[in-house]
Amino acid sequence: MRATGRYRVAVTAADPTSDPPSDAERPATVAAVVLAAGGSFRFGETSKLRADFRGQPLVCWAIDAAQAAGLAETIVVTGATDLSDLLPPGVTVLANEAWAQGMAGSLAVAIDHARHAGHAAVVVGLGDQPLIPTAAWRAVAAEDRAGIAVATYDGQRRNPVRLASSVWPLLPSTGDAGARSLVRSRPELVREVPCTGNAADIDTPEDLGRWS
Repeated sequence: MRATGRYRVAVTAADPTSDPPSDAERPATVAAVVLAAGGSFRFGETSKLRADFRGQPLVCWAIDAAQAAGLAETIVVTGATDLSDLLPPGVTVLANEAWAQGMAGSLAVAIDHARHAGHAAVVVGLGDQPLIPTAAWRAVAAEDRAGIAVATYDGQRRNPVRLASSVWPLLPSTGDAGARSLVRSRPELVREVPCTGNAADIDTPEDLGRWS
């Protein structure tokens, strides 16, 4: 494990001290990113990510769906909760020690890794959305005609979101909006991808009971 500024990199697939590939050298690879660093403040004393949901820990549903999409790499950003015992083999684990400062910081950790790994895009989802299927991850990953591709469910924009490397410099580095503020402020960069599934967030014990 090696320290890199505010963040700890637990497992990496590329050396972040090396220069990232140039655009000409960059392969057209896409990485899946599951953000799972939050503090579960609305859930109570236990972490919602470890709560049982339909027979397995909640976060495992998002990670399994992302990994099954078969993208070049599956990245999981952790923070408030140690998830090491839940993660399947083959995932890249990035620990954001500044998780309390908001989702944008966790996304920045993933983007920094993706940049040095040479990925052309990332597809980002949340660890507390267990009902988004693998098909949605694949459909969004395949939409490469715009800088940003957003999954929609019954016309509503939700996750996952594909972010091409061309828009990474435009992403916020602080706050809790992640890519949402960029999607809203730059509509000309966005293409919608209709998906099946359910993007419900599990934020409270009541949510867990409702969707279980």
